[in-house]
Amino acid sequence: MLSRLTRLQAVAVCAVPLVALLATAALAPLPFSVAQPGMTANVLGENQGTQVITISGAPVRKTDGQLRMTTIEATGPDASVRLGDVIDGWFRTDQAIMPRDSVYPSGGNTKEIEEHNTEQMEQSQDAATEAALKYLDLTGDGVKVDLELADVGGPSAGLLFSLGIVDKLDGDGSGGDLTGGRTIAGTGTIDGDGKVGAVGGVALKTQAARRDGATVFLVPKAECSDARTELPEGLRLIPVTTLKGAVSALVALEQGKDSVPSC
Repeated sequence: MLSRLTRLQAVAVCAVPLVALLATAALAPLPFSVAQPGMTANVLGENQGTQVITISGAPVRKTDGQLRMTTIEATGPDASVRLGDVIDGWFRTDQAIMPRDSVYPSGGNTKEIEEHNTEQMEQSQDAATEAALKYLDLTGDGVKVDLELADVGGPSAGLLFSLGIVDKLDGDGSGGDLTGGRTIAGTGTIDGDGKVGAVGGVALKTQAARRDGATVFLVPKAECSDARTELPEGLRLIPVTTLKGAVSALVALEQGKDSVPSC
């Protein structure tokens, strides 16, 4: 049939299914989430009117400066992300297109996903407390730590929780603040032995950190290259692999030493 058509007619006939395919793709939901910089919270202070870190059984220091945990905001697990959203996100520096399964566990409904994220946050808080007390040679029998952070799920605040506990109990170890009075932000999971793990979304989290006044950002060492992507001006990256290393880096920064690691 096509042999009897002019070239222009043939192109027009072939273009019809292509246009239909593109139209279908543009309207069909895709397995992606659109993420952007989210809220940050100072773990040394209050969040939504509630103290984030409450400690009993040991003297607590009055702290200066801030330790801000960072988040990303992503379209919900039931949201429809279409081709236009994906294309728009690829060309923006304040958004990222992420596979939905990398943001939300697959196979669960919204309620199940919320329960999963809440469970991860609770486990992260337990690990953060264990790591901080172990670093300080204290025990959970004598010191009780309560962590409260509303509307945030997942494990990525673990490092900042541990640092907040250390700052409230011991500061820099010499009577000063671990922050040196600065606004420090960061991200990273942590286990009970103080090992820091990667999280994801760090390029968006650095933007959230700088937006909220941070000048230093603690990043899992494995994600240095991601953190350098679209790094906001005026934000210094410090790579970390352990709680002990993060504390040492902040103390060195406070004292103006040249030993502060960088990405």
